[in-house]
Amino acid sequence: MLSVRIHGRGGQGVVSAAEMLSVAAFLEGKHAQAVPSFGSERMGAPVVAFCRIDDKPIRLREPVLEPDALIVQDPTLFGAIDVFGGLASDGYVLVNTGRSIEDLGIEKAVEHLPASHVCTIAATEIAMKYVKRPVPNAVLLGALCAETGVLGIESVVKAIEEKFPGPVGQANITAARAAYELASHA
Repeated sequence: MLSVRIHGRGGQGVVSAAEMLSVAAFLEGKHAQAVPSFGSERMGAPVVAFCRIDDKPIRLREPVLEPDALIVQDPTLFGAIDVFGGLASDGYVLVNTGRSIEDLGIEKAVEHLPASHVCTIAATEIAMKYVKRPVPNAVLLGALCAETGVLGIESVVKAIEEKFPGPVGQANITAARAAYELASHA
C-alpha cells in the first residue's frame, strides 16, 4: 500500500489533490481512498489530507500517521508543524518550492532518504504560468507521478479532467504535464 499525506493551507486544493489522486488510482484498477482532515479552518490555515492506494481493498479509515510519501504544498509549514512525522525511512518527499532543500533548512529531515526520493518543484509558479492562479495541487500530482512511478501521468490527467472539466481542467493538465517533465529530469 502507498500512503500519501498532503500538507498545505486552506485554498491550495489539498483536499482536491487527495481526491484526484484516488480517482487516478481507480482509473488504473487500483483500490484507493481519499480522506480529508479539516475543521472550520479558514483560508490560509494548515490543512492535511490523506490518500491510500493499493492493489487490494483498503480497510483502514484513520489518518495516515506513517506516510510513504509527503506532498508539501506550502513550505512555510515546516516551521509550524511536524510535516515529517512518521515518514517511512525510504519515503518520498515532494515540496512546492523553487528553493533548495538546504535553503529550506530541512536537509536533516530528509538526509536518510534516497536522493531520488526528494524532489522540489516550483509548483505555484507553474500554476501561475498555465492556470493563472496560485493553486499548486494538480501540478504536484504530475510531479508525484514522475517521482514515485506509482501512477501514470495519463491517469492523473483523466482525474483532473473529471474534477475540472473545460478550460480550467485543460490549464491544470498542461501544468501537471509540465511538472511531470521537470520531475522526470530532476
